[in-house]
Amino acid sequence: MSDSETTTTVSTTAPPPEDDSSVTDTKKQARNAISFSIWPLTQRTRDSVITRLIETLSTTSVLSKRYGTVPHDEASEISRRIEEEAFSVATSSASSEDDGLEVVQLYSKEISKRMLETVKARSGSSANGDNSAAKTVSADVTPTSAVSEEVLSSVETEAG
Repeated sequence: MSDSETTTTVSTTAPPPEDDSSVTDTKKQARNAISFSIWPLTQRTRDSVITRLIETLSTTSVLSKRYGTVPHDEASEISRRIEEEAFSVATSSASSEDDGLEVVQLYSKEISKRMLETVKARSGSSANGDNSAAKTVSADVTPTSAVSEEVLSSVETEAG
């Protein structure tokens, strides 16, 4: 062989096969690395919830038929306060391990609870002490489902 001739050696041995547990661990780590969380809500979703609250309080709805409508300006202030308080409560209960669904449900329930408390208080103070209709309504009336649907609809729109 001369200096100009080169011999190339190619290894034909394959790397040792990985055992199943290491492959499984790698796949689990990859799955865990990808996460999807719907909490905290975006400002766009929060604004949408506030808009829906204003609409519910200031226009004819199941709630307003029982407790009366709230003037638009007042409904706007009330809605912002309700949303901020509910967001604060939900945020304080959020943990980094969950996907946020439970937190969104808590947020929805807090909004519904606060909205119902507000209209009951308003109705009671303006009805000269006669709030017998307010006593017959439970906290599970339409506001909870309406707010929950609005929040989840807004979250789905942003996720899609």
